[in-house]
Amino acid sequence: MKQIYFLCTGNSCRSQMAEGLARQLLGPEWRIASAGVETHGLNARAVVVMNEVGIDISHQYSKLIDVDYLNHCDLVVTLCGDARDRCPITPPSVKKLHWPLPDPAQAVGTEEEQLTVFRSVRDQIKWRILTEIK
Repeated sequence: MKQIYFLCTGNSCRSQMAEGLARQLLGPEWRIASAGVETHGLNARAVVVMNEVGIDISHQYSKLIDVDYLNHCDLVVTLCGDARDRCPITPPSVKKLHWPLPDPAQAVGTEEEQLTVFRSVRDQIKWRILTEIK
């Protein structure tokens, strides 16, 4: 079984959405997890925009990087420069991808404007999973 890890700074938005999307898109032949170099809690707007596409991530929670899981991955995807720069060293057998996506938690404006940013990041993650992993 292939193993993938989605990493970002706080494991609150991007990596959580990536985990949910990958579970739906990659299927049972993958073990899928997400984590952060810090824990910031699951962002409620991430839950909302994932529900819009029929994926419930409300049971997920913010986790720190598990070095054992990391070292046994086939693929590690970092979703921000901070995670890429602070990620522990992995064995050469671990393939790494870097998707420098904007942090939707930093979006400003009305609730709808902020959700629009979350949707955009969600859709970029989906596209990258379909074109770069699947």
